[in-house]
Amino acid sequence: MEFKDIKAFIEVADHMSFTKAAEHLYLSQPTLSKAVKRLEEELNVLLFNRSTRQLSLTDAGKIVYKQGKVALSSLNEIPIFLDELIGAASGDIKIGMPPLIGTLFFPKIARDFYEKYPNVRIELCEHGAKVIENLVNEGRIDVGITVLPTNDAHFNIHPFISDKFVLAVHRDHSFANRKEIALSALKDEKLILFSKSFILHKFIINACIEAGFKPMISYESSQWDLIIELVASKLGIALLPECIFEKQNNSTIITIPIQAPSLLWNLGIITKKDAYQSFALKKFMELF
Repeated sequence: MEFKDIKAFIEVADHMSFTKAAEHLYLSQPTLSKAVKRLEEELNVLLFNRSTRQLSLTDAGKIVYKQGKVALSSLNEIPIFLDELIGAASGDIKIGMPPLIGTLFFPKIARDFYEKYPNVRIELCEHGAKVIENLVNEGRIDVGITVLPTNDAHFNIHPFISDKFVLAVHRDHSFANRKEIALSALKDEKLILFSKSFILHKFIINACIEAGFKPMISYESSQWDLIIELVASKLGIALLPECIFEKQNNSTIITIPIQAPSLLWNLGIITKKDAYQSFALKKFMELF
């Protein structure tokens, strides 16, 4: 049984398309089809149901897919074990984090780690928090930084940062002179939020609903600096983690603490439970 044939089959199963799998592997479709056919002939089973317009796995295909993934995962761990055996502070680490977290924290993390372990290569993967959790769980990345709480049944969780939300307003806004403000006071205000793909989007809406009102949303953006500029242009107000304001220098923006109970942005570092951790990854985790 050829390793490359199993890999080809799993790629087709992941995409449920020979065409897309061939593009992803940079192979021709006939080459990929021959690899899957060769595996079917060796196992004497059909792996795909090709009788319908939509490709699907047969019962045998589901078994081969599940066990094939386990086998590939074990083979992919061989270089990791060898790195551990050599005991050298080298290797690769795949880190996943949402873009906002990356912008705020990753440059310092990368600099501090590089100073201690210059031979370790870090590959950064930027996605939303839920995607990051799935990638860690599937073993496709080594470690993720995500918004807490998350499912501790699947992950080792290490709290990273807890930051308070503050209200950002233009200095001419009627709230600008307040020393603190209750969420309920925002019921008639236009809010500028992060896009729906961000966990913070739903977090803010739920917090407002718990405070007794459904927020009026004027703009949504995936960029924190654009949100700041929209507030500076008097197009709305925004609830943002306080650490963001260490990165901006717009003198027209005033930040106001939220009255108790505070809104907290809790971040954590996650790794997959029971997964092998390379020497490089262990040193990365020690940094925190």
